[in-house]
Amino acid sequence: MRVPVVIVGAGPTGLTAAALLGRYGIECLVLERWESVYPQPRAVHLDDEVHRIFGRLGLAGEFAAISWPCRGLRLLDPDLRVLAEFRRSPGGGRHGYPEANMFDQPDLEHLLRSHLETVSTVTLRGDTEVTGIRQDGTGVRVEVTDRGTGARETIHADYVLGCDGANSLTRTSIGATMADLKFDQRWLVVDIATTADLGQWGGVHQVCDPGRAATYMRIGKTRYRWEFRLRPGESADDFSHLGRLHALIVPWTKDIPAAELEIVRVAEYTFRAQLADRWRDRRVFLLGDAAHLTPPFIGQGMGAGLRDAANLAWKLAGVIEGTLPASALDTYEAERKPHARAMIRRAVLVGKAMTEGGRFGDLIRRVVAPRLNGRVLDSATPALRRTDLVVRPRFGRSLAGRLCPNARLDDGSRFDDVAGGRFAVVTTITPSETERAAIRESGAVLVTTRRSGELHRWLRTGAAVVRPDGTVLSADTGLSQSLPRFTAEGGYP
Repeated sequence: MRVPVVIVGAGPTGLTAAALLGRYGIECLVLERWESVYPQPRAVHLDDEVHRIFGRLGLAGEFAAISWPCRGLRLLDPDLRVLAEFRRSPGGGRHGYPEANMFDQPDLEHLLRSHLETVSTVTLRGDTEVTGIRQDGTGVRVEVTDRGTGARETIHADYVLGCDGANSLTRTSIGATMADLKFDQRWLVVDIATTADLGQWGGVHQVCDPGRAATYMRIGKTRYRWEFRLRPGESADDFSHLGRLHALIVPWTKDIPAAELEIVRVAEYTFRAQLADRWRDRRVFLLGDAAHLTPPFIGQGMGAGLRDAANLAWKLAGVIEGTLPASALDTYEAERKPHARAMIRRAVLVGKAMTEGGRFGDLIRRVVAPRLNGRVLDSATPALRRTDLVVRPRFGRSLAGRLCPNARLDDGSRFDDVAGGRFAVVTTITPSETERAAIRESGAVLVTTRRSGELHRWLRTGAAVVRPDGTVLSADTGLSQSLPRFTAEGGYP
């Protein structure tokens, strides 16, 4: 059996990668060792950049139906007094969706799997263990075992995407290792279901207490999560009884009878900050937790994996279809690795603000934390670094590498609706007929902005070439400067 793309792992990253590739008509096979969705909640937060990816798949409404807009984050002292507050818009931000979204991961995975059932080029095979990955001159050999029957099979693929988590076999197969970014903490994670109203502020509460750092958040109409840092010698087993657990959550549930609180899960997790030393070996790529692990303090763990998928899928589709040179794949790690590192560092900074003891910890909490608003919780993430597909100056400011706003256009549609996963030229300048013809020939979409419109305020003057993933490839003061660069760098449908 031979397929263009094999995806190892059917978590959110693997399912999203498959859906994005399927959008371009790329045949791919998703292999998952479990027969169905893992039922326990894990990740619970996505921002508006990632919600926008679901929008491109036509799943924005479905995701909104299973998610809960979050109002932001409060850093609290040990007495639950507010040190700093970072608000997120529950309405549409620059990307057209709520800036913070809480959800139950099994619900999201069911949503993505249901979507893949409608994509004819994608096959999902569960209960299948990948036991080996080897490359040769013709592609990649993936050795698999059916966990039900024990039957073994070799699948030949042109490319393999390793979305197989922190203990990635794919990562081992390419000889990559995880570099430690110096953060390692044991935490208790508690999920509670109740129909009672806890009467709390509708954002995430992070308690900055070196003695017992904690996090509280509402993740649905009847679902709540707490996280507590474990002390030396403690384990999840110590809190399996509701009585001792109730002593931890009582600051939020003091008016709720214990009988009205249903324990969904009590588990121990180790929060780590790690980054793979390389994300690719020839035809094999790492995505998601296989490539990076981040502490959860700013809710960017799953989002990083979905950003990986969005960055790589259109490039891989273009290479397979022959509309992009093979060198386009070199930009994946070059763009995503520095971005992931920057987001991990943000998470570590907030984690230290929560948990650091002594005078240094006090300094972070009382002096630094109130000034973090623009850096830590602005939903705009860092610009991508310079690559062949991010043409930006070495010095000075540029829109290149940043996401184009998913702005409303004159007809009420949004930018992503018009771009439709293709390159787009956004301009404040009325193009000549020659320029229009060049844009049409390249297969790109032309978007001309109104002076009063959101895109005009963002672009100000000139033109920007926007990639299929919404990232600005280049921006210039004149349309004529943008077009030659666009067609030379890869203006493809």
